[in-house]
Amino acid sequence: MNEFKSIVAIVAYGLEAFGVLIIVLGSGAATVRVIPQLRSRTLLEIYHEYRQVVGRSILLGLEFLIAGDVIRTVIVSHTLSNVAVLALIVVMRAFLSFTLALEIEGKLPWSGSAEKTSS
Repeated sequence: MNEFKSIVAIVAYGLEAFGVLIIVLGSGAATVRVIPQLRSRTLLEIYHEYRQVVGRSILLGLEFLIAGDVIRTVIVSHTLSNVAVLALIVVMRAFLSFTLALEIEGKLPWSGSAEKTSS
């Protein structure tokens, strides 16, 4: 059983490392993507696009971080205090994800997508 817990702990840390990697690479890719546009677009347009790309990479990275936390807490160290800490972390990250999604999309996640009509 200890071998299983060790393997699951490694998988959980791997998921968390992958989440961090997504955030770092997404931010770097966003930076590389906007640099050539500095001369052809306004700074405000570039800022909004940059913010959206970085925000999306943070959202995706947060999903992996939460998954790693859940797996590690449920399988490896499932004491009441660890579960309480996990619950607090998940609530904080979910709130962060919600606010980031609201900023990126400009609408509440459950409000549906507004379809554009062509005239």
